[in-house]
Amino acid sequence: MKQLAIAAVIATAAFAAHAEQALCDTCGHVQAVTKETRKGQGGAAGIVGGAVVGGLIGNQFGHGNGKALATVGGAAAGGFAGNEVQKHVTSKDVWVTSVKMKDGSVRKFEHAAAPGWKAGSIVKLHGKSIVRA
Repeated sequence: MKQLAIAAVIATAAFAAHAEQALCDTCGHVQAVTKETRKGQGGAAGIVGGAVVGGLIGNQFGHGNGKALATVGGAAAGGFAGNEVQKHVTSKDVWVTSVKMKDGSVRKFEHAAAPGWKAGSIVKLHGKSIVRA
């Protein structure tokens, strides 16, 4: 019985070594799949909207030249804040797959949706992306 168990272990190891060598030149093993959040893009809408709101708020303070300075300062601060808010609103989640290629290099691939593989899966390069092998 002990000899049978040893033979099974040796056969499994030999099969695993052969499977590793049998990988195609553009194939690799998935090391990890992680979900990450990418900051969105700011833009004119956020800047202009924030500047208008900031200018209106700043206009409520001061008198004479102080009022003009508060309006300009409020518009500048509002424009910056509006741009940052737009970046937050347009942020998105991406899934990053780390793949150890046959040549030993590790490459990362981003996906808009959760991929259909997990750590240990074998994948193949398909253009600039990967697919299940």
